[in-house]
Amino acid sequence: MAVAATQDREAFAQLFAHFAPRVKAYMFRFGGNSENAEELAQEAMMQVWRKAHLFDPHKAAASTWIFTIARNLRIDRFRQRKHIEVDDSDPTLIIDDSPLADEIVDRDEHAVLVKSAMEELPADQKVVVELSFFEDLSHSEIAEKLDIPLGTVKSRLRLALTKLRGGLEGVA
Repeated sequence: MAVAATQDREAFAQLFAHFAPRVKAYMFRFGGNSENAEELAQEAMMQVWRKAHLFDPHKAAASTWIFTIARNLRIDRFRQRKHIEVDDSDPTLIIDDSPLADEIVDRDEHAVLVKSAMEELPADQKVVVELSFFEDLSHSEIAEKLDIPLGTVKSRLRLALTKLRGGLEGVA
């Protein structure tokens, strides 16, 4: 009543010392872990402080009122979190980034087709394609490496890509 009437801190400290451990044990007993039980007990006691003016000793005892606040907080928290417990080590939750079997087969089949189409290219065009796409050299770097004009590199690359495109037509 002193907490409600004058927000007496000393009275609340006594109330807290008596009820907080009991509320925590109550929360723990109903399926919470120690950390959640402590948090809910603290929150319940804060509600007691804030709502002390609403307490009516003619309706219920202080302990009943405090435990009702705690119970309602626990129910609210349960509803908010929908109480989904996730086990991080559950193998069904591990994302497998490896390619699917059909992707591997498709990739291997495409690799064989590209290799076959590359073998059909004249040697000078094949070298330009390999340097451009497999070694990631720029056209000017290829020209310098092969000691040929830049225009020749571009022409050979264009011719090679046209032949490759024709050889790989219909491949998805």
